[in-house]
Amino acid sequence: MSTSADIPSKSRRTYQTSTIRTVLSLPPQWLHMYDEFITKNASQVSQIESALRSLTYIIPGRFRDAEIASETLHSGVQLLSLYHDTLLMRALSRIPLPRLPSPHSRYTKYWTQRSPMYRRIAMLLQMVTYTQLLCEMAAKRRGGERGRWRVIVLLEAIKAFCRLLLLRVTRARPLVTPVLPEREPIPEEPEGDGGDGALKELMDESVNGHVVDADADADTPKPHEKEWVMPRTGTHLPSLPKPGDISGYLLGKVLTADDIKPAARLLNQLQGGAQAAEVLHVLAPLIYAIALSRSKNKKSWTPWLIGLSVEYAARQLRDRSFRTTPLEREEWSKRGWAMGWWTMRGAFYENVMKGVVGGVRSRVPGIVGGILEDYEYLWENYYFSTSA
Repeated sequence: MSTSADIPSKSRRTYQTSTIRTVLSLPPQWLHMYDEFITKNASQVSQIESALRSLTYIIPGRFRDAEIASETLHSGVQLLSLYHDTLLMRALSRIPLPRLPSPHSRYTKYWTQRSPMYRRIAMLLQMVTYTQLLCEMAAKRRGGERGRWRVIVLLEAIKAFCRLLLLRVTRARPLVTPVLPEREPIPEEPEGDGGDGALKELMDESVNGHVVDADADADTPKPHEKEWVMPRTGTHLPSLPKPGDISGYLLGKVLTADDIKPAARLLNQLQGGAQAAEVLHVLAPLIYAIALSRSKNKKSWTPWLIGLSVEYAARQLRDRSFRTTPLEREEWSKRGWAMGWWTMRGAFYENVMKGVVGGVRSRVPGIVGGILEDYEYLWENYYFSTSA
């Protein structure tokens, strides 16, 4: 039998247990509230993220006195944006979009939803890409140049391994940049007037007792440019075209072959030389990093020529036939523009671009020159500042 002294102890234990459960249930509730806030204020959150990124780019002395602190802020914003992208993609999956998404968005969304392996690998690849410069800075401070190059080669090996796995998961289809779907704006909900206001505007009738004046506000869309929302079903009826732009209106409504093609077929499976080109493109950064780590002279052309040769060989071996899809051509176009970063790497920067950048810095205003000087320090001392 329990004594009277045992009753308070039991009630105390019960109270402690309930308190612990209450405390443990708070973080999921806070996270759910945060998710709802991000979903309902997507545009404002995007503006804040953009402002924080811009701030890390233009902070004076960013890369000398507080390089790790500033890069930590930048990497944190990037990782937080990655989490926000996941939340908004879930919200968009429950909303019928008024327009067709881009081929890149359709393709990446297809693989992230269809293959959990693709989603995990792509997420890891994006996280490594967002934090690679921060890892290099920390490695240099802790282990010096030797430790820094070990981390660089390790990170490039992880990225190459992830990309090769993605190549296998997608059944030898070309990789896209970025490997995850890009953020799309969430369409705003229609106002609560049930479409009566829009209908009255279309009929040039009064709204709330006031006659609609077409010249009152030049920024507001004209009645024939607005979509009308049906009150009962919520269906959007398209606006009528302008009399002088009927051809453009009709062309905008035409579906292309990529619009009706299954998402998996937006990129063809690679074979033979095209597959070798993709593998070379994946391995080019790793080969360049290994060659650069073994070179003791920063002005040596050998590592730079090795890396550029592998990248150029990949471009020459790629499939140029008529079977290439528009998304594949777009991806190779991005890679072509990205090859411009080779002018800011290794021996080419040390022997050529360094003097050019110094000359430009001496001719621009002081504030711009100070920011450019900070970036010079970054380009000269950190590998991942010009790496993809």
